Amino acid sequence: MQRAVILWLALLFGVASLRVFDFAHAALVTTANVTHDRLPPYQPRFGRARPVVVVLAENYYTELTDYMVPYGIISASGAADVIALATKPGPIRMFPAPMEIEPQETTAQFDQRVPEGADYVIVPAVHRDSDLTLVSWVADQAKKGATIVGVCDGVWVVARAGLLDGRRATGHWYSMDDLRKQFPKTRWIEGKRYIADGKVVTTTGVTATIPASFAIVEAIAGSDRANQLAESLGRRSWSSEIQSSAFRLDLPSLLTIARNYVSFWSYEDVGIPIASGVDEISLALQADVYSTTFRSTAYTVAQSRDAVRTRRGIVIVPDRVARIDAPGRMLPAPDSVQPLRALDESLKAVANGFGDRTAAWVALQMQYPGY
Repeated sequence: MQRAVILWLALLFGVASLRVFDFAHAALVTTANVTHDRLPPYQPRFGRARPVVVVLAENYYTELTDYMVPYGIISASGAADVIALATKPGPIRMFPAPMEIEPQETTAQFDQRVPEGADYVIVPAVHRDSDLTLVSWVADQAKKGATIVGVCDGVWVVARAGLLDGRRATGHWYSMDDLRKQFPKTRWIEGKRYIADGKVVTTTGVTATIPASFAIVEAIAGSDRANQLAESLGRRSWSSEIQSSAFRLDLPSLLTIARNYVSFWSYEDVGIPIASGVDEISLALQADVYSTTFRSTAYTVAQSRDAVRTRRGIVIVPDRVARIDAPGRMLPAPDSVQPLRALDESLKAVANGFGDRTAAWVALQMQYPGY
C-alpha cells in the first residue's frame, strides 16, 4: 500500500496516536554535515573480481526510489555487477508512481546462475512484506554470506527473515513504533539514516537509499570513489546523521493531507518524457515526488509502447504514448548530468505548484532532511 494511503488511514482511525512533525525545525536540517558511518569493507569471495549486488523486488508492488536509486548509484560507480531481480516473471508494479519495470532475472533464475549467492542484497519497501518467497529468499542469501540491506520499509522483510534479532536497526519514521512492538529483540535506533550491524544494514525512509548506496560503494571501492561519485551525481555529501525527532505529523500536515485528498477536482496526471538512455535515478526521484503529493500522479510518456532501457540497464514499460494518451501537463525530461538534483528541484516545483505545505508533506513521507 502506498505510504500516503497508510498515513491517510492513520488520520481517519488513529490521529491521537500520531506524533508531531516540526516543519520549522525540519527546515533547518540539511545534508551539509559530512559525518557518515562506514560499512564493513567488502571482502572478495569465490574468486570474484567484482562483487555481485542485487536489488530485489516483489512483483505486486515495490517502492520506486527504493529500487531504482540504489541500482542506479551502485551501477554508476562501476565497482560492482548490479542486477535488478524480482520474485516472479513479468513486470514489477511500482509505487507511488504506477511505473512498470521488467526485471533482468527472477530469484529462481539468479539462483540457478549464481548458486553461491550475491554479495549484497538490497531489499526495498514492498506491499506484501510477508510474502514467503521473498522472505525465505532473503534469509537464504544471508545464510550464503550476503550482506542484506533493508531500505525504508524493506526492514520489515529483513526482520521477518529473522535477521534482526539481537542487532541494531532503524526504519522509516512512521513504522518505528510498530517495529519495536513486533520485533522486541531488535535494538531500534533513531538519529541515523542507515545502520550497519555486521552483515545487515537498515535505513530510514525512502531518501536514505542515497547515503546508504554511497556507503556500499565506499565499502566496495573506497572513500575516494564514493566521494567522487557523489559529487558527479549531484550530492556533495552523504551524511548518515538525521534528526529523527523532526519527522512527525502535526495538525498543519494533517490538514494538508485532508485538503489535498478531498480536492479531487484539481487532481493532475503529469507526464515525464522517457527515451532510451533516460537516467533512472533522476526519473525515480521526480516520479516519486510528484506521486506522493495527493494532488498528482506521474506517468512515463514515450514515443511508442516499446520498452525503454535506461542509462544503466533498467527496462521500463511506458505508461503512456506521446500524441495518443499523454497527460496534458508534461514535466521536464529527467536530468542526466547530476541526477540526484532531481529531488530538490522536484520538491521546489511542487512547492511552487501546490504550495509549501504539500512539498513539506512529500519530504516528510520520503523522510528527506534536506527540505
